[in-house]
Amino acid sequence: MLSVSIIVPCFNEKARIQFLLDAIYAQTYPHSRMEVVIADGMSTDGTRAAISAWSNSHPDLILRVVDNERQIIPSALNRAIEAATGEIIVRLDAHSQPHPDYIIRSVSALENGLAENVGGVWEIQPGAETWIAESIAVAASHPLGVGDALYRHATKAAYVDTVPFGAFRRDLWERIGKFDETLLTNEDYEFNARIISSGGRVWLNPEIRSIYFSRSTLGELVKQYWRYGFWKFRMLKRYPKTVRWRQALPPLFVLTLLVDLLLVWIPAFAFLLVFELLLYSIVLIFVGLEEALRARKTFLGLGIPLSIASMHISWGSGFLWSTVAGTGPR
Repeated sequence: MLSVSIIVPCFNEKARIQFLLDAIYAQTYPHSRMEVVIADGMSTDGTRAAISAWSNSHPDLILRVVDNERQIIPSALNRAIEAATGEIIVRLDAHSQPHPDYIIRSVSALENGLAENVGGVWEIQPGAETWIAESIAVAASHPLGVGDALYRHATKAAYVDTVPFGAFRRDLWERIGKFDETLLTNEDYEFNARIISSGGRVWLNPEIRSIYFSRSTLGELVKQYWRYGFWKFRMLKRYPKTVRWRQALPPLFVLTLLVDLLLVWIPAFAFLLVFELLLYSIVLIFVGLEEALRARKTFLGLGIPLSIASMHISWGSGFLWSTVAGTGPR
């Protein structure tokens, strides 16, 4: 049976890290063939003490912590893999909880030669017990919010352009190169782009599942998607052939709004601005009401339009700003 190293980027996750570690411990894969390597970005909230306490009470699972002094995710992934000893690397996140069969299904797909990198579907859950957090979780898995990002809502296995938290053989990382530490996000997408450009494949299997906790406030959501948009442009500059329609729509939407606002004194542009905003609002309201009726939760009628609009506008704005700005947000 192949040895597996589970790598986890982590920073100030004292409140959540135990849930991830408990989910790893509940895996059906033998503990004797697993290890956990956490790359901690110099946490200040007691995360390391929490990890140490958990490890002391679970001595049959090897767990080590390495420093991620740069405090960015691609650096964390590289430092963790450098310290790992497993033949298979399984990337997880401190905000995730893999299903018990997550690792065994991932390893089986690799052993069967389905792809060089395999991953599964997120079951997105609220990051807090509030109406807006629940609305964000629904929006983050709705096709209108995330387009054709299949790892958020796929029901059938398929070859895709990227997966979150992939599983791959260590020698793949050694062969095609480390995670790109000049990208502060989109490092998974860039890594998968290199896999595909080298002749490899990326496989998404919805039976490989993990719970992912979304952001809990609109402010956190805006910051997250601004960062996603900013670094997506930097990644696409290197791999223009990886552009997908879903990635072009938000910046185009924001750009047309900006042009309409700048030229609003011209009747035609004033009409276009009103028409665009009205049509967009109608679509969002329809989706919000549809989900509210389906789930029988009236707050979704307001929360989903607010969440999806925040995602689209912040992503598109970050993307556009990246075309003219120097350094980017962390």
